[in-house]
Amino acid sequence: MAKHAKHAPTGTPALVALAQAGVPHTAHPYEHDPASDLGYGLEAAQVLGVPPEQVFKTLVTVVDGTLTVAVVPVTGQLDLKALAAAVGGKKAAMAPKADAERATGYVLGGISPLGQRTAHPTVVDETAWLFDTVLVSGGRRGLDVELAPDDLVRLTGAVVADVAKS
Repeated sequence: MAKHAKHAPTGTPALVALAQAGVPHTAHPYEHDPASDLGYGLEAAQVLGVPPEQVFKTLVTVVDGTLTVAVVPVTGQLDLKALAAAVGGKKAAMAPKADAERATGYVLGGISPLGQRTAHPTVVDETAWLFDTVLVSGGRRGLDVELAPDDLVRLTGAVVADVAKS
């Protein structure tokens, strides 16, 4: 197997984790427009020409004091009560931005569920199985990665549950 340059622009921890696991995936870099008011995920769907329901955002939350990752479609919102229930918790809230960035090693808008600095309990919304592949952040703004939902769940050790609301 050919060695890649150490500092390749697509060498985010998420892509490294996928490569090390031998998981088939496709990187989709795009030019992120800082002036866009769509939100990162909807912007990615539009620029990449994929249905927005197939693009998932990674949200970092706190469930009963434990950082917990939720992966939900960019077209909807996270149901915090459902998330707490999915991991056997009582109360969930969004994590402060600084905590999310520090814990994952990624910046907001580029947080990937893959290759995080520390593994966190993860919940993937069940709508991921409506698609053969889903797109999640590849670890930086302007980079999504496409992979099978089963591989996403396996690599993140995720629970699958109905945690999105429109």
